Amino acid sequence: MRIGLFISSAGNDSLEAMIDLFVEAESLGFDTAWAGHTFEWDALSLLALAGRDTTHIELGSWVVPTFPRHPAALAQQALTVQSATGDRLVLGVGASHAAVIEKRMGIDYARPLRHMREMLAVLPTLLAGEQTDFEGEVFRIKLRLESSCNRAPPVVLAALGPRMLELAGASAAGVAIWLGGARFVSEFALERIEAGARSLGRARPRIIVGLPVSVTNDPGARDAADRFLGPSSRLPAYRGVLERQGMKSAGEAALIGDESLVLRRLEELAALGVTDFNVIPFAVRGDPDALLRTRRVLAGFATAGL
Repeated sequence: MRIGLFISSAGNDSLEAMIDLFVEAESLGFDTAWAGHTFEWDALSLLALAGRDTTHIELGSWVVPTFPRHPAALAQQALTVQSATGDRLVLGVGASHAAVIEKRMGIDYARPLRHMREMLAVLPTLLAGEQTDFEGEVFRIKLRLESSCNRAPPVVLAALGPRMLELAGASAAGVAIWLGGARFVSEFALERIEAGARSLGRARPRIIVGLPVSVTNDPGARDAADRFLGPSSRLPAYRGVLERQGMKSAGEAALIGDESLVLRRLEELAALGVTDFNVIPFAVRGDPDALLRTRRVLAGFATAGL
């Protein structure tokens, strides 16, 4: 199982400081550095810049909301990043949430599954530089993008609900799962991902699980995880993930404990077929060394291999 590090732009107001975090992730030995995308830095632009200062680490977006973007414009931007990074981009996309798309951006969020199904129908051909002739309910496209990339970047879909998980299995190179631990994967997600893959005779795609992590024994760490996740954990999609695991708060989903406990949890996920783990470190007030310790321990797992 590959180990990646999530890099958030929250609290980092310097572009140079952001790029340094990607360089550090590579030097520590992480397999992937995932750029968050909310309302700070643009993830794909960050990855293009990070690609100029790194040499081999995979660079992924976690995740770019698709509702504000036309597929051709998104593909064009992704191909530019792919070229800038030397073919190291993983294009993580997602439908986001009604609270973000409708209430904050003022864009109609009707039928997100239909929207994403059409997005995934055209992105692969656009990214491959092939002629795309598509007439859907949402998109109508007749064009071909020019690209000098050696290969198209793989598209990973953020999915949590049953139909979106099936779509990821059928149409994406991977699925990104946020806050869903071993129980969510084994009892809910795997069956639906595999059903989607079987429907088109495909192999099961890459499965990437992202969870908050702190290598610490501080008794306040669970409360710190709840504070860290904040309002986002109250979004309906995330509440659904927690409820399927019998959890009352997002902090319960976090991996918290000493090195051996965290390793056991990762081994459980790997045994289920999870191919990648995205580490989301968070600060613990009573343990100021927790952030650095977590990055170093998880980077050690990456270099050792799971």
